[in-house]
Amino acid sequence: MTGRDPDLSPERVRALYEARALAEIAAADALAPGSDVIAWSGELLADVALVKGFAGPAEAAGGRALSGNDGEAAAKALEALGWPPSCWFATLSRPEPTIPPEARAQRLRLQVEAVDPAVVIALDAKAAEDVAAAFGLDEGLEFGRARRVAGRTLVAVDGLEESLGDPSRKRRVWGQLKAAAPPGPVY
Repeated sequence: MTGRDPDLSPERVRALYEARALAEIAAADALAPGSDVIAWSGELLADVALVKGFAGPAEAAGGRALSGNDGEAAAKALEALGWPPSCWFATLSRPEPTIPPEARAQRLRLQVEAVDPAVVIALDAKAAEDVAAAFGLDEGLEFGRARRVAGRTLVAVDGLEESLGDPSRKRRVWGQLKAAAPPGPVY
């Protein structure tokens, strides 16, 4: 007997990966007390991680990350780009304003590593700063320009939630999101 689990069905393997991701996300939150005040949302085994800086109205009212109109808009945009409908994980990089920048960066990097997405999208300027810090980028992220770092594509957009009420800005953000399109078909 090798000590291996005899049930290595796809469902069992997925459950094991999700349990690992949950444990790693909890460990990341423990590095920055108060960071779990607004819970993440989406899939634990996501293709895309969406990072929002501060809480918007939906999150502030007790919702999870991207639980408002911005979450719906992000899901529609990702699907329009060719990503499957339930391919994303969402988190706030600054759920609690008192978290020191170093702890914020470390927590965000560990969350991304736990979920292991191909693409990380910073949805506003503060999230872009935090993603850049999490991945050790001194020069930061430029809106709409994809960067390959540590095997991931990093993209920043200029305020998804803020763009929802401004058609001109919404078009600009949509143009920036196109940098996060999958390189080929996603199955």
